[in-house]
Amino acid sequence: MWIKTGALLQTEDMPCPLTGKETAMFKVILIPTDGSELSERAIRQGVALAKALGATVVGLTVAMPFSVFAVEAMMTPEIAEKYEHDTRILTRKYLSVVEAVAKEAGVPCMTLTRTGAQPHQEIINAAEEQKCDAICMASHGRRGVSALVLGSETVKVLTHSRIPVIVVR
Repeated sequence: MWIKTGALLQTEDMPCPLTGKETAMFKVILIPTDGSELSERAIRQGVALAKALGATVVGLTVAMPFSVFAVEAMMTPEIAEKYEHDTRILTRKYLSVVEAVAKEAGVPCMTLTRTGAQPHQEIINAAEEQKCDAICMASHGRRGVSALVLGSETVKVLTHSRIPVIVVR
């Protein structure tokens, strides 16, 4: 049975007829995406898991905040506006993949966009706020120098999350 709670649908606890225990391992699964190919694989796996368990998904993307190192002060507002505009378009594109995969599978879905300099913390905070039982994410997203500088967000989530993390390779 589906119960509407806010913008998200959740399953009611359904006891197993043999053990009397709750049958669904996870009811709400957070699926962060950065738009990478591997991230799309994690979306598909996370949605498939949600379908098998009768769970819902929460798609999430985290945008980096705008920052300027050395730009003329008069140009900054235009650059910031362009950055925010482009970021909105990109995050919408990323989240539309989660929505499409969930819709195709018949899995209830909602999406969120967060902005923060520490994506791993935004992922953990979103999972806790949405009362997620699990986080399903790609083993890595960014490549090259940015990955070396930023470190693996997945490793940081694994290290700091109290919620189970399912890592897709």
